[in-house]
Amino acid sequence: MRTLTYLDAIVEAQRDEMARDENVFLMGLDVSWNITGTTGNKNGKLSEQFGLERVRDAPISENGYVGTGAGAAMVGMRPIVEIEIAPFIYVAMDQLVSIISKSTYIYGGQASLPITIRMPMIYNVGNAAQHSDRPISTLATIPGLKIIAPSTPRDMYGLLRQAIQTDDPVVVLEDFTRTGVRGEVPDADEEFTIPLGRADIKREGSDVTIVTVAGALGAAEAAANQLADEGIDAEILDPRSILPLDLEAILTSVAKTGKLVVADPCHDFSSIASQISAEVVQEGFWDLEAPIQRVTTPHTHIPYAQSMEKPLYPNADRIVAAVHQTME
Repeated sequence: MRTLTYLDAIVEAQRDEMARDENVFLMGLDVSWNITGTTGNKNGKLSEQFGLERVRDAPISENGYVGTGAGAAMVGMRPIVEIEIAPFIYVAMDQLVSIISKSTYIYGGQASLPITIRMPMIYNVGNAAQHSDRPISTLATIPGLKIIAPSTPRDMYGLLRQAIQTDDPVVVLEDFTRTGVRGEVPDADEEFTIPLGRADIKREGSDVTIVTVAGALGAAEAAANQLADEGIDAEILDPRSILPLDLEAILTSVAKTGKLVVADPCHDFSSIASQISAEVVQEGFWDLEAPIQRVTTPHTHIPYAQSMEKPLYPNADRIVAAVHQTME
């Protein structure tokens, strides 16, 4: 085992897959640069090893280079396309929705698109309205995409490697509230991956299930510690993969605890929390002992002022309050 930050786990997963398969290459804005520190681009480390043919800087045209990645995938390459900030994917939605998500279907299986699209969600840092989106639920409405949102270094490393090996388009939502989180990751010489669609219990508990989406894990862990001081034993379940979603694991946990809180940094309307809540009500209604509580971001644009921004997202106090509501 080695200890890596969340950010370094992204780089090392790409390094190990590029070393394993010569068809894997990385493309995006300034990906050959190496910016030191705990945050920011570190992909430049890869250009030192693999050269600028396989770590390719793209022009400022997401629609262009996402489309280039789609074409490369169709002819046998395995591109990793990095969107510099998640909301920039909106510029390339035609390529993502009309070409990448649909080509295997509309060509009757004659085309496969083993493309991995990485997009950092950089929010809760005063990035204002245009740069702070967490478009997980927006992208989840598009059939034909697989979507992962890892929240720990180990999960990021294992899921990203699996995404690159997958013969379908995979969108990787990277939560930059987790960049400095450190954790154990298997050594580079181990063929370690995590299957898409398999949830993970981050904390065992018996009184309430807290399902977390992406970076909401940190707030849930802090909330669980507060709740433990009150004698409430919370179970934390991280789906890790949004599509496919491990609904069976969620239902099993809810059957054990009887109560569900979903913490999700997406906007509340049509959020991932809403989808999980609906599916649990449909498939596990009789296991519920109290109404489901959602802890999400209000349906509003994100303000520039951090004093106004920070309270909008799931935090420990809001999750604790939601758990208390299930206990009433």
